[in-house]
Amino acid sequence: MKKDKNQIRVLVRGSNDIASAVAHSLYNAGFAVLIHDSPLPTATRRKMAFTDAIFDGQVLFEGLQGVRIDDLDQLQTCLVPSHTIPVVVLDFSLLLEKYKPQILVDARMRKHQQPESQCGLAPLTIGLGPNFIAGETCDLAVETSWGDSLGKVIQHGSPSPLQGEPRPLGGHTRDRYVYSPIAGTFHTEFNIGDYVEAGQVVAWVDSTPLHAPLSGHLRGLTRHGVPVQQSTKVIEVDPRSDSAQFTGIAKRPACIAEGVLNAVQSWALIRKHTGNQSPAN
Repeated sequence: MKKDKNQIRVLVRGSNDIASAVAHSLYNAGFAVLIHDSPLPTATRRKMAFTDAIFDGQVLFEGLQGVRIDDLDQLQTCLVPSHTIPVVVLDFSLLLEKYKPQILVDARMRKHQQPESQCGLAPLTIGLGPNFIAGETCDLAVETSWGDSLGKVIQHGSPSPLQGEPRPLGGHTRDRYVYSPIAGTFHTEFNIGDYVEAGQVVAWVDSTPLHAPLSGHLRGLTRHGVPVQQSTKVIEVDPRSDSAQFTGIAKRPACIAEGVLNAVQSWALIRKHTGNQSPAN
């Protein structure tokens, strides 16, 4: 898809599975998309995301190439080739100044933190998940919790608060995850997709071993060598044998991405017809 100067520029914050699904959807809809994340993200579902572009320089995800950018002067060049999404780990303020996005989507999914206000960082700002308040900390919010409202665009108020258990996979909910018991550096010799047995040592944080909670395939695994904080999610096991999914875009990220795309397309259509760049009700 050839980029041109008239395309609406979108900046997606985060490279996790949800952020990546959003970026993928918006790119395929014709928007100029850029991803920003930290230099050492702790994201676990890396085969369902653009995250590994940060570590390896580039990654192919669902037909699109994610390419790490370390020099803002490379941005324009990287936006021109087809099927390429730049992944930037440089200073966020400098990136905003250089890229000047019309739309910003905060998809970092920091569920246990109160997100800073995104309002004013772009003509349209969208916050995903708990703790965002549409009309106060972002212009629009999108529901990210499982249920009938998954992917719903919220014009006033907040998405559902963090609560309950994750959706079951093979009859298992939160017990399929491993959280770091301490702060330190994550180490592993395993790869996503590897089969592990319950109780098997899969990784370490410094010298503390982390064991597989279940038998199954590794769906999520923080990258080797990444510093993590205590209670950071670092391992996920999919206990489903033949139907385990650890690559591609899963149902929940796809639904959230659809909601973001609907919000963005509605805003872009009104902007085209009225020239009004403020969020529309």
